[in-house]
Amino acid sequence: PAAIGPYSQGMKAGNLLFTAGQIGIIPETGELYQGDIKGETNLVMQHLKAILNEAGMTFGNVIKCSIFLSDLNDFADVNQVYGSYFEAPYPVRETVEVSKLPKGVNVEISLVAMGG
Repeated sequence: PAAIGPYSQGMKAGNLLFTAGQIGIIPETGELYQGDIKGETNLVMQHLKAILNEAGMTFGNVIKCSIFLSDLNDFADVNQVYGSYFEAPYPVRETVEVSKLPKGVNVEISLVAMGG
């Protein structure tokens, strides 16, 4: 989806790709996803996949991820969906609970990927 502020969704620096934090916005409508945390996480991962594809990369190129949750009790469900997009060796990652995320969403994920 289009950025919700004055920033790029992804930026290459040499062979590295940095993404902005992605949230559960439905691209066709610009509305926020209203379903469960698994569906919201899947939508976020699809946004990241689109940015990777635009840069000629896949999740296999990802070297680092940051996950921000509004409720760490969602960790297991988010982790299950997140893990379905990767194969070993997995990227390094941190997951943190924050007091608030943009537009009141439940999950935001950003990544760094390295191309050939």
